[in-house]
Amino acid sequence: MFNRIILMGRLTKDPELRTTQSGVPMCRFSIAVDRSYSKGQEKQTDFFDITAWRTTAEFVSKWFSKGKCILIEGKLQNNNYTDQNGVKQYRNAIIAESVAFCGDKSGTQSQPAAPTQQPYQNQYQQQGYAQNQGYQQQYQQGYTQQQYRQPPQNQGYRQAPPPQNYAPAQNQPPQGYQQPPPQNMGQPGDLGDFEILIDDGEVPF
Repeated sequence: MFNRIILMGRLTKDPELRTTQSGVPMCRFSIAVDRSYSKGQEKQTDFFDITAWRTTAEFVSKWFSKGKCILIEGKLQNNNYTDQNGVKQYRNAIIAESVAFCGDKSGTQSQPAAPTQQPYQNQYQQQGYAQNQGYQQQYQQGYTQQQYRQPPQNQGYRQAPPPQNYAPAQNQPPQGYQQPPPQNMGQPGDLGDFEILIDDGEVPF
């Protein structure tokens, strides 16, 4: 939902500051806002009743007077009531939440900035958010302290040595085995025996 109104005009009379029975400052005033018109048309003006509360009401009554230009930002609110004859009356009121100076700057240079009145809903959300942040920070601090208090792990224990491979290496002969000398394959043997048989004159077969 959106309910926002912005007006700029001049005060038709001096603002009236009052105090409610509960001690809350309230100020009522009216402004004149000129309508936009083209050349040759008659100038027309609308009048609006404004209500301000608390610090905004005190600021308007102190720094504004009849004829001064004012910029108002607020909301539209229904103020319904029943008159003395028992007839219900319907009325729309403009609630000023923030005001500012406008128009001629020569008379507003030494004037302070206007206060801004925040809606109750925004104040509640901001306060609740700030409290949640505080709780969250406290929880994080406690968690950090708990981490520092934890003793270091794995103290007094040595890391187990890596497993050793006891399998015998491949392509290695067992202990105590002697490798025979290499034999000459494909080479002819000694022919001395055959020569002796031939010298005796006997045929071997």
